[in-house]
Amino acid sequence: MKNEKHTIFQPERTPLKVTLLILSGSSLMCVASAVDPLRAANRVAGETMFDWKIVTVDGQPAVTTSGLPIAASGPFETGEKTDVLVLVGGFGTRDQVSHGLVSGVRRVARAARACGGVEAGTWLLGRAGLLEGRTATTHWEDMEDFAAAFPGADVRPDRYVIDGPVFTAGGASPTFDLMLHLIRTRLGMAVALDVASVFIYDQAKAATDAQPLVSLGRLDGYDPRLAQAIRMMEAHVDEPLTIAAIARRIGVTARAMEMVFRKSIGETPGAYYLRLRLNAARRLVLDTRVAMADIAARTGFSSAAAFSRAFSKAFGEAPVRLRRRLIAQ
Repeated sequence: MKNEKHTIFQPERTPLKVTLLILSGSSLMCVASAVDPLRAANRVAGETMFDWKIVTVDGQPAVTTSGLPIAASGPFETGEKTDVLVLVGGFGTRDQVSHGLVSGVRRVARAARACGGVEAGTWLLGRAGLLEGRTATTHWEDMEDFAAAFPGADVRPDRYVIDGPVFTAGGASPTFDLMLHLIRTRLGMAVALDVASVFIYDQAKAATDAQPLVSLGRLDGYDPRLAQAIRMMEAHVDEPLTIAAIARRIGVTARAMEMVFRKSIGETPGAYYLRLRLNAARRLVLDTRVAMADIAARTGFSSAAAFSRAFSKAFGEAPVRLRRRLIAQ
């Protein structure tokens, strides 16, 4: 495959063009897990970092296993260029052996920077010869049949697998993990944390547990002390603690906590804390009609003026103007 050295899983601020080929019989959750994190990343970033579109084999809506249709922007065009081709499949996908479809997938994937299979979409990757010599995974129900069908692939029971320009995911939840990993590697841990938080995506909790502002999810590699500090910050959004106070409460020095944040997130605890409060404020500006003075108080600012200045610096426009623009749309 071309551009093998230029992985999409690396820091980049240029928009990534993603084409999602949805096959009838796909799980609605798999489709959502592939698409919604990208949508949320664009919203968090405030710009289009993932330029995605949904296509189907014939341009007609793909019918999911729940019976709900997925609208498409058009048919799968083998001559159209994309950075990433993602195949999402479910029941019946293993039997998708149309020569035109298989050869079309092969052509588009080989011209792209990367290609991937979600759940049974991996079968179509295999039919196109794109898994030969690669490590891959699929849904656990199909694992043995999949390994037998593609002996040239090293099939593993992992949640998701990235092997050079080819990635595969075993189902809806692993796909969400994969997309968070893509967001983290391209845009940074802070953006990935914000995206996880949009969906309150976290380790298993009881139904009665409070919904956190920051969902840590299954993002690999974070320091446990980072989680403690973030939980402390979100518990004191309205009356912010000093960084030294947070450090004392989690049993580290302020310098040690700064090193943890810089290593894991790439910014200081103070900068992250301010951004956490501003993101909470932005949700209130966008999703409620709470007065600006009250939003300022709820998010720990000394006055509406101080809040407006910080908000404008972070998001490029004053909170009042942002709300007015939203109402006018």
